[in-house]
Amino acid sequence: MRTRLVHLSDLHFGRDRPELMRPLIGAVNELNADIVAISGDLTQRARASQFRAARAFIDHLTAPVLCVPGNHDLPVHRPFRRFFTPFSNYRKHIATDLAPSRQAGEMAVIGINTMSPWRWQTGWASRRGIRRAARLCAASPPDRLNVIVAHHPFELPSDSTKSPMINAEWGLRTLVEAGADVVLSGHLHRWNVVSPPDPEAPAILQVHCGTGLSTRQRGEPNDFAVIDFDGAAEQGELTVTRWIADENDSFGPMDITRFCHGPDGWRLP
Repeated sequence: MRTRLVHLSDLHFGRDRPELMRPLIGAVNELNADIVAISGDLTQRARASQFRAARAFIDHLTAPVLCVPGNHDLPVHRPFRRFFTPFSNYRKHIATDLAPSRQAGEMAVIGINTMSPWRWQTGWASRRGIRRAARLCAASPPDRLNVIVAHHPFELPSDSTKSPMINAEWGLRTLVEAGADVVLSGHLHRWNVVSPPDPEAPAILQVHCGTGLSTRQRGEPNDFAVIDFDGAAEQGELTVTRWIADENDSFGPMDITRFCHGPDGWRLP
């Protein structure tokens, strides 16, 4: 049985490319996904008008949508609201649950809120949030793939100038021990698929999306990920396909990476 997940990130309404919105909605809907996961930064400045635009975008998607907030979804430009009601607009327009979870086919999709008003840029994976996600992974049937959705990456590229997220190393290790299989994240506006490099590394696959709509492309095309999983967690094949926007503002598949999953974790086929 195949399960399809579409991973979007860093839409940044308020600093988006309007000409890409309809092509992106069309491409996602034509993929007939079982679920769409959005890993934060729906807005640029957390303004109500930007959240309304993000809500309209989500409402045009035909698949169920799971979202977690990103650092730009907090009103950093308004200090009082940032520290006392940081998620008010997000809760009003997007979702009251900041760390939702749901089942989609053979996947358990589990959100983690890595946002803190005190660590706006770096991010903070709270121990309470990690433990909650770990309990959900541990309670998932053994044949189900556990997919974590978070805005901040748990591991940064070697050339990144950003500071690591608080509790990132401990959090990733805890999730792996509980049975997490895949982590989806954004924040960096850079595409990267990180498979376990050696037996000593955490046995988890990490997919970092770029930006689906933003003008803040950082030298990369606008993109999103399509993740197809066939089989069961004990033995199955996972395909990660990067879809990018071309010069005609049309999205299409580009890079395809395949992995096999078994009792010993991920490996190339």
